[in-house]
Amino acid sequence: MPIYLLSALLHLYVGWRIVPALGAWPVAQALLGLVLVASTVLLPLGLMARRHVRGPWADRLAWAGLVGMGLFSSLFVLTVLRDVALLLAVIAFAWRPAALPVAALTTWSAVAVPLLAALATAIGFWNARRTAAVVRVDVPIARLPAALHGFTVAQITDVHVGPTIRRGYLQAIVARVNALGADMVAITGDLVDGKVSDLAAHVAPLSQLRSRHGSFFVTGNHEYYSGAQAWMAELRRLGVRVLLNEHVVLDHAGPHGSAALLVAGVADYTAHHFDPAHKSDPQAALRGAPAHARVRLLLAHQPRSAMAAADAGFDLQLSGHTHGGQFWPWNHFVRLQQPFTAGLHKLKDLWVYTSRGTGYWGPPKRFGAPSEITLVRLVPA
Repeated sequence: MPIYLLSALLHLYVGWRIVPALGAWPVAQALLGLVLVASTVLLPLGLMARRHVRGPWADRLAWAGLVGMGLFSSLFVLTVLRDVALLLAVIAFAWRPAALPVAALTTWSAVAVPLLAALATAIGFWNARRTAAVVRVDVPIARLPAALHGFTVAQITDVHVGPTIRRGYLQAIVARVNALGADMVAITGDLVDGKVSDLAAHVAPLSQLRSRHGSFFVTGNHEYYSGAQAWMAELRRLGVRVLLNEHVVLDHAGPHGSAALLVAGVADYTAHHFDPAHKSDPQAALRGAPAHARVRLLLAHQPRSAMAAADAGFDLQLSGHTHGGQFWPWNHFVRLQQPFTAGLHKLKDLWVYTSRGTGYWGPPKRFGAPSEITLVRLVPA
């Protein structure tokens, strides 16, 4: 009930501020009113569809509710910005109120809100549902052995297989990753939103991933919402190596000899809240590391692991979690919780690459933060 009440109050605010101002267009006024009424009900129902309904109808409700969430998010933000703009206009013309075209400004700004929200939602939907583009990133590593020059890591993260992301979506991602011919594949968490019993068939394409040294996975926070132990077992069954505060050493032979690359992985930064035995620990992930593996790569779902990773002596951390904000304006708020929103950054001697994610969470909407499959290449500093 609290969720339904909150949804109703937020929708009432948008309706109160926008619908009356569309009086000159009664059809548009009625249409927006109907959209808001439907969204009031579908938005919370879509979030909790599987609690109320089973089978195909659960997915249909989820689709309707999550698309509605994306639309309403833009409607709400634009309505707030419209009210702020109208207030500033009144203040700016306080010395000469007769010069302010109040009626025209009120009407046309109200028209702009649903039009812009619909446009952002349509563009965002297309961006979210297309197969992620490949982003190529060169990371300069000090003292990189010649054999590791050009070593490539294909990173996918935050796919969020669930109500609106199914087998076909992941199959297209796997095909694009395989076409890269990477030396290894890194899956940095938040792969799923749901139980193994519901989603195993949709995650199965991961067994088709191909790379020289194989695929490696670390848990994200959403794995712990969905049954982390069961998912780790399922990924192992699919041939994906799970790294839980541990490491492997890859013996890589290149045109200039051979060299060792240490690949470590830690549990999600918040994993200890769900399972104390999974407390994220980059130092523990290095325990027993051989001295000859001088280049050290860490897979960690959240960028917040970077400080501990830098102290542990890693050279590069690959992360996700942020989605790059996923759609405007939330990209401006990610930095309040995470040290890095997207892209390559340096922390002490550690490089941190934060992917914007390969799928999406919640609304099928990406606006201003496109999804990506990242191809990281190690190059000498």
